[in-house]
Amino acid sequence: MKLRAPELTGRGWLNTGGGDVRLADLRGKVVVLDFWTFCCVNCLHVLDELRPLEERFGDKLVIVGVHSPKFEHEADPEALAAAVERYAVHHPVLDDPDLVTWQAYAARAWPTLVVIDPEGYIVASMSGEGHGHGLTTLVEELLVEHEAKGTLRSGSGPYVPPPAPSTALRFPGKVARLADGTFVVSDTAHHEVVHLAADGESELARFGGEGVFNEPQGLLVLPPEVAERTGDDLLVADSVTHEIKGIRLSDGRVRTLAGTGEQLREREGSGPALKQALSTPWDLAWWYDRVVVAMAGTHQLWVLHLAEDPAHNTVAVLAGTSNEGIRDGAAHDAWFAQPSGLAASADGSRVWIADSETSALRSIAVTDDGFEVTTHVGQGLFDFGHVDGPADEALLQHPLGVAELPDGSVVVADTYNGALRRFDPAKGEVSTLTTGLAEPSDVIVVPATGDDRAHLVVVEANAHRLTPVALTQEAQHVRGDAHQTQRPVTEIASGAVELVVTFEPPAGQKLDMRWGDPTMLQVSSSPEAFLREGAGKGQGLTRSLVIDESVGSAILHVSVRAAACDGDPVTGEVPEHAACHLYQQDWGIPVVVAGGAPSALTLDLRGV
Repeated sequence: MKLRAPELTGRGWLNTGGGDVRLADLRGKVVVLDFWTFCCVNCLHVLDELRPLEERFGDKLVIVGVHSPKFEHEADPEALAAAVERYAVHHPVLDDPDLVTWQAYAARAWPTLVVIDPEGYIVASMSGEGHGHGLTTLVEELLVEHEAKGTLRSGSGPYVPPPAPSTALRFPGKVARLADGTFVVSDTAHHEVVHLAADGESELARFGGEGVFNEPQGLLVLPPEVAERTGDDLLVADSVTHEIKGIRLSDGRVRTLAGTGEQLREREGSGPALKQALSTPWDLAWWYDRVVVAMAGTHQLWVLHLAEDPAHNTVAVLAGTSNEGIRDGAAHDAWFAQPSGLAASADGSRVWIADSETSALRSIAVTDDGFEVTTHVGQGLFDFGHVDGPADEALLQHPLGVAELPDGSVVVADTYNGALRRFDPAKGEVSTLTTGLAEPSDVIVVPATGDDRAHLVVVEANAHRLTPVALTQEAQHVRGDAHQTQRPVTEIASGAVELVVTFEPPAGQKLDMRWGDPTMLQVSSSPEAFLREGAGKGQGLTRSLVIDESVGSAILHVSVRAAACDGDPVTGEVPEHAACHLYQQDWGIPVVVAGGAPSALTLDLRGV
């Protein structure tokens, strides 16, 4: 039975010139709804996957972003407007702060895509990333079908571009300080790296530009002896090209040192750096003669070893399984969620980590048993706020930057709280240094020189500037609100529950069974006691769970991956050298045991 698409309802619209958009206005076109939230790196990947569709089918296809926020800050309309500009969203966006449209379409994850045909009926729902090829195929099928039926129309859509702003920097991401006291800053929305004088304002040089960088983020000034050996003074984490690049400051030469330009889909890899795909590198640090990479796209830390010849550079996973969440202990078993800020400690004992999606301050250190991950501040994927005090009770909100202070304490750019927070490892306490900042995305310490005291330099991304902050001010103790991400709770039965992930490969693709089942399903819960049976990792897209009724409620963590390859259209066989496509998604679903609730839970990876 065909299901009519529910109306699009929210607080307002962006990129429409002030007008509202109704589905009736879009009748005759293929519509793709993109449920997203601007903190989510997977959502940013999907924005990039959708751009080719917008260009190719522009007059017959309308993409509509539905922004349904995870964090409190993301519900701020000004913050949303800034994010729409920052990430170059060139289609209408519905502001859905109360998740009204999210609930109407039964979305359960960021990102979720829903396809609506020209007659206004839902024809597909899919979660996660990697759907670009399949969406293209589906849109082509719908265009052919509805052109034959006479229900297709072309013409301009509802998108109205906003006025182009102009500032010297635009949504800067990260900052580093050179030996001569000048600064380099990633001018993210301008796709450049800018060399600034010691005043943090006067421009000395610009490097890159579109076609060279694409939304650069983390910066690392290499030790002089390493720069002399390799010929690169400054490393750049180029987030959208999924590469790490080097800049020679003397002449501005830019070259790629790691990455292939393609996004990593397998979430694992090692070997020659220029032959290994990466996934949204966000920050860099120098530790144990290696470059540590915050690989936000796979929720891991990687390491890059630099050789004299970039062809001999190598990369490997340092920590993280690629599962999202907080799990400490041995590095190879640890969980992260979009690590976005790194800072090596002065004594070299650890690297501090701003783990943004868990709103956490974490670290990796070397022990007698190997590398070990520890959480110092943070509760989990859906707990956040602005609360100072004992570290095990304190809350942050999506931090992106971190630095170690001269006294050994740690300052965190607490981005969505607009604050700088201080963690004192000796006392195990968190305090607030300053508030009122515009999405601080990075912070560094400028040491004392002459009569000038040590101070901080903060990247205020949404104010498009570097801001000095004194270290002499007295710390505050804020007891603000504690929050949890508010999403509809899914009721499930106690006892036996069947988990089913639906996946229908796009037309012309088949699951490639030549070397076994090409699917993976991993299930866990927080708290762990909620699942008496069914936790763990294995092949297949179904899993029999046994729920412990006495626990009552939990977050069910589900990770899925499926590989489909281009198959013979007649026989369905997969040729030996067929092109293959990887589909994957991570869900964190709040569930509660209820009498009479369904004993099955169905999730769409790609359902049509």
